[in-house]
Amino acid sequence: MRLPAALFVTAMLTVPQTAFAQVAAADSGDTAWMILCALLLLFAALPGLMLRHAGQVNVRNALSVMAQGAGVAAVVSLGWAIAGYSLVYAPGSDWLGGSANLFLANLGQLRDGLTVPESAFVLFQMGSALVPACLLVGAVAERTRIGWFLAFVILWLLLVYVPVAHGIWAGGWLASLGIMDFAGSLVIHMVAGFSALALALIVGPRREPSDPGHSPVLGIAGGALVWIGLSGLVGGWALGATDDAATALLNHHFAGCAGALGWALLDRIRGSRSSATGLLSGALAGIAAISASAALVGTGGAILIGVITACICHLGAGLVGRHIDDGANIFIVHGLGGATGTLLLPLFALPLLGGVGFDPSVTLGSALVSQAIGMVIVALWAMVGSAVAALIVSVIIPMRVSPQIESDGLDAGQHGQQSWDFR
Repeated sequence: MRLPAALFVTAMLTVPQTAFAQVAAADSGDTAWMILCALLLLFAALPGLMLRHAGQVNVRNALSVMAQGAGVAAVVSLGWAIAGYSLVYAPGSDWLGGSANLFLANLGQLRDGLTVPESAFVLFQMGSALVPACLLVGAVAERTRIGWFLAFVILWLLLVYVPVAHGIWAGGWLASLGIMDFAGSLVIHMVAGFSALALALIVGPRREPSDPGHSPVLGIAGGALVWIGLSGLVGGWALGATDDAATALLNHHFAGCAGALGWALLDRIRGSRSSATGLLSGALAGIAAISASAALVGTGGAILIGVITACICHLGAGLVGRHIDDGANIFIVHGLGGATGTLLLPLFALPLLGGVGFDPSVTLGSALVSQAIGMVIVALWAMVGSAVAALIVSVIIPMRVSPQIESDGLDAGQHGQQSWDFR
């Protein structure tokens, strides 16, 4: 590093920061709950998705895909601390946050309107951002260079995730359109799913697809960890240890269970054997769908959302899955699952169906229109933004490994050194 750059980095890191300490005004129970939910999300993003993706690839690429997952978690976490959080949640415009919290400077003792320190809120939001980024690893596993992917994912964070999260969760322009997303069917699952679709189309198929992967057991174990870990997403968005948090966790689990059984039943109806892989796919599809409304619907609504979503995603897997090489089915499970949950939210939030209802100024028709608009905008934004980020990075770093490396496996060499090749 040349001296001017070193001095710049040193100066930035030594800027006085607000202390990350709890204060008397913070509610210790709510704070502990937010921290626990953040750790659950880290649990889902790291061991959960790393194991799931490793089990779904050829044995010659298992180490590489786990290394990509760890690298993505590292760069996205640092990107969130340096700029991501500020661009989402610092005061700014309807389109983007401001610069007040760059490098996590000027954090408040309490997050505005909450009973937890802002540092706990930052931690939870960082965990939320890691989930979609780590999901993308599975969509293009076994054929992309890790140098290219790490550069891509940091640009993707800024171009895709940050604007969508600000637009919906920070009261930006999407929220002003009446678009609702309690805990991430749009911001997390749809963004990941439609970004995965764009990436799979741009990168192209593998020369030797590894379906169903070398170790379904690892894939299922990882999926189960993701099932548990994503409960932190719906529980944390209750923003405290409250009845809403417990309701969201129950509905999260019920939707996952209903989705798992719905997928297995459809396998039997269509003449196939029910499989553990299908059970996990259905569960994760139900979880992706219920994230939009986990604290807003009743138990019956959560179960129906899980079943309906499993049916739609199962159908999508048959119609779309064979045309794109998305080895982890990120688009099918998370993209279609999140879109289904987004559209079902207004129906199952009605008091008649056990939901909490709407503000008197909101009608069912207007809510359905808003959700449909939000779904289309987020899908297009994710696909276009991902394509732009992928093509920009590919000008500097080649996107795919060489045919020989792909044939030999990205783990070739001592401890998978080839998977870290930036050339």
